[in-house]
Amino acid sequence: MNKKSVLWSLASLLVLAAILLSSCGTPATPAAPTATQAPVIAVATPAAAVPNCGTDPIVMKVVFETGWDMPTQLTEEFTKQFPNVTWDITMEQFANLIATTPLLLASDNPPDLIRLPTMTSFAKDGLLKNLDDYAAAFGWNDWPVPQMNQNRLGADGIRGSGTLYAMGLNYSMTGIFYNKELAAQIGMTEPPKTVAEFDDLLAKAKAAELQPIMQWGSAKSGMGLAFPLQNLMAAYGPVTPINEWIFQKPGATIDTPTNLIAAQHLQDWIEKGYFPPDINAIEYTDAADRFTKGEGVFTFNGDWQNGGYDAAMSGNVGFFLMPPAVAGAGTAAMSAPLTYGIAAKAKHADCAAFFFNWAATNDTARQINVDGMGSNPGGPADAKMPTVKAGSVTNDTLAAGPVMGASGGAMDFIANATSSIFAQGWTPELQKMVGGKQDAAGLLKAVQEEYLRELAQ
Repeated sequence: MNKKSVLWSLASLLVLAAILLSSCGTPATPAAPTATQAPVIAVATPAAAVPNCGTDPIVMKVVFETGWDMPTQLTEEFTKQFPNVTWDITMEQFANLIATTPLLLASDNPPDLIRLPTMTSFAKDGLLKNLDDYAAAFGWNDWPVPQMNQNRLGADGIRGSGTLYAMGLNYSMTGIFYNKELAAQIGMTEPPKTVAEFDDLLAKAKAAELQPIMQWGSAKSGMGLAFPLQNLMAAYGPVTPINEWIFQKPGATIDTPTNLIAAQHLQDWIEKGYFPPDINAIEYTDAADRFTKGEGVFTFNGDWQNGGYDAAMSGNVGFFLMPPAVAGAGTAAMSAPLTYGIAAKAKHADCAAFFFNWAATNDTARQINVDGMGSNPGGPADAKMPTVKAGSVTNDTLAAGPVMGASGGAMDFIANATSSIFAQGWTPELQKMVGGKQDAAGLLKAVQEEYLRELAQ
């Protein structure tokens, strides 16, 4: 599906003279000219412009992920402010992006902006533009490090540092949403403090003939059981080995003793009927809709769904981070940027980079971001946080961010480890577990084998 809106704009130029001056310190008092010296005449340094969209008409070719209107709303606002920019938007399901992204990036007419299902393999193959020059021009290197490091790739091929190859349109966090009315019915007066307390709530929901957890599992959307599985991994073990596996550190494995405990716990939830019996056929949007209609006491999801939850069940939805296995231990969460890249052969790379910077620094853009997805818009550390409606679940998710950050529990998503691990590893193996054809130990071994196979390609 394509969306086009043709309009016009004025160029935006930023003078870097202030930066130059601030690096010079206090100027020395010039000596008086002698009789043989001509007076020194100051000459202004020519103004330097950061990359921008110019004034000529531009057609920005972009690929967005289906399910959320926020990126499209950003493009509409951008066009209002810079009317020379045209947006040619294609929408793709996340699962489809896994297969189509390498073809799109390698084509003769690649997208200027594209939602990336993963980054490493595309960067290694030279399909993504190196963004280091843009980072220097816009000052992104001065933004909080956690915003940027997941999109950096070192010369050793390990993510977490090095060259910048992508940017986030926001910075999302996952956890557990709950229906307040249904939670009250099973005696929940506050979020559980341990996995055991959460287990008790799930058992009570099942006994009350309520759907304990609403989740999706269709291959079209990607298996949503990866969300509770990764949360359980972090509840039972440290997050560093998980991130090392995702970042492709040599020798990293997902098949660890604590991850086995987590996978066994998930298998137990499946066998106890805590997920819908038709989960393998449920798509993401259907799960979100069914939860808002009261089917499910809990659901594992991300703050990008805040707007939809608040609109459909205003005042009746809450959020908490996955509790640890041991009371008092730190909390962890999948926290990652909504990652977009610029094709190495993009026609309008400068404008795409300018859009990245605008989305994170413009007050209106930041408000659209929070209103549309409920995620932290990122940007400079001192950037003004947009206003949030009182009583909205966005208040809960934004408040949870610093708690998770203080404990050092931020993880990227296990689906992002390689370009195909979600489609070829996690999704089919978790679907088999739902069908009783895979166990916890076999799941981790199969995914690790797929991971190594992809790395060897």
